[in-house]
Amino acid sequence: MLHYLSKLTTLLWQPLTWVAALLVIGVLFLFVHSPKLRRWGRTLCASAAGLLLLLGWQPLPESLVQNLEDRYTPPSGDLSSFTGMVVLGGAFRGNDGRNRGQPALGCAGERVVVPVPIMNQYPHMRLLFTGGNAWLFSKADAEATTAKSYFERMGTDMSRVLLESRSRNTYENAAFSVALPGVDKAQPWLLVTSASHMPRALATFQKLGWNVTPFPVDYYSKRETQWLHYSLFGGIDAWQLALREYLGWVVYRVTGRL
Repeated sequence: MLHYLSKLTTLLWQPLTWVAALLVIGVLFLFVHSPKLRRWGRTLCASAAGLLLLLGWQPLPESLVQNLEDRYTPPSGDLSSFTGMVVLGGAFRGNDGRNRGQPALGCAGERVVVPVPIMNQYPHMRLLFTGGNAWLFSKADAEATTAKSYFERMGTDMSRVLLESRSRNTYENAAFSVALPGVDKAQPWLLVTSASHMPRALATFQKLGWNVTPFPVDYYSKRETQWLHYSLFGGIDAWQLALREYLGWVVYRVTGRL
């Protein structure tokens, strides 16, 4: 149920939805006979414009993302003590209609790029990729199916790869992966996901008893804050990333998932 609610309410935490709502309501008020409501309409339209301009100031949302990304660093040195890597889905684009027969990496492609050389360096390691079809109204293949094709193309020894294809969110990644044959969550695993997503993912896996060490990848924020950087596209993108993780943390905390 929580999965369906999260998908149905996605629009509510997108900043452009707030701008559009203020603008639509404001424009409607401009056409009513009440002078008071018309004044409110002008105020709402001005607020929509102001909010849109504010969203383009990128340092503010980037600092929120950086706060998430700087909490953990990937382990350095010898990784031979780890059983393998648990790689969370979200690395591939969905079925976008191109049908060109090539796995399409998305903005979080590092989730599957970084593990390949580690697998080559440590022949004993296993790779557990977890990701199904999270879309509500799509019958597209599970992301694990795309991952299988990708790792085969990369020359990965598929006898060392485990695929979990039912999960639709982070909690199910942790819960469903336990049921795979030969998986022992008490053994030491590296947890591979985007750096901004790592705090919520790590807490969720640990809540379910996994012995995982964070291996964050896919960094979004910069080392040094550029306070004069302005971009409507970049700012809105950063706000959506920050809001998704902070609100996701609150929901997971309230529902006892971490």
